[in-house]
Amino acid sequence: PWAAAWTPKTPAQEARLAALPQEARDSRLKIFSGTANRPLAQEIASYLGVDLGKILIKRFADGEIYVQLQESVRGCDVFLVQPTCSPVNENLMELFIMIDACRRASARSITVVIPYFGYARADRKAQGREAITAKLAANLLTEAGSDRVIVCDMHSAQALGYFDIPVDHIYGQPVILDYLASKTISKDLVVVSPDVGGVVRARAFAKKLSDAPLAIVDKRRQGHNLSEVRIDFFGVYLFYFFISSYMHTFQF
Repeated sequence: PWAAAWTPKTPAQEARLAALPQEARDSRLKIFSGTANRPLAQEIASYLGVDLGKILIKRFADGEIYVQLQESVRGCDVFLVQPTCSPVNENLMELFIMIDACRRASARSITVVIPYFGYARADRKAQGREAITAKLAANLLTEAGSDRVIVCDMHSAQALGYFDIPVDHIYGQPVILDYLASKTISKDLVVVSPDVGGVVRARAFAKKLSDAPLAIVDKRRQGHNLSEVRIDFFGVYLFYFFISSYMHTFQF
């Protein structure tokens, strides 16, 4: 049963917006997408019953990014959808330029939608003379001209305090639970946190899964991108749940 393909549910259009005439729906709301994940932005626009905004994004020969809005946003509420996934620096810089273009085009408000927030893991100083890059990225988004940020499943809640503008933190837990509900899972289910930092989220999942047992992996970091994992289970059906990295599975 685990080999069966799973397809996310097609989002139905929001009922209240669907009831509005077209001219009333798109008069003040504008949604633009960067190059990181245009299909996601298209799904969001379709759900809201509006057309995705027209924007020109291209690279010059030396790698510089060019952005031009292809329609007026004067007095509009603009939403920019741009995950800062790999390549992180390219997508982050592209987002800064998109924000600046909207600000200079006299948008009333600019909300950036970042399903995957790059540099979120660099939220503290683990050793001396390190940069707290999560704070730097938050400062740059604010200085570029964004008025509000929407993020999904930040690495740690403390990073939300790095922003000097309002932040909406949403969770992907309902999507994961919907996926698990579509599978035939043994009653001998164990939810495993990959490290101590993921215990809170793993416990939340365990409660939603009929209060399933919880286990914690002994993970020891040997260096950047290097970790040693020790786990030993016998006589139990194990569903190894990488809570801290499940966003990558869905390629947001």
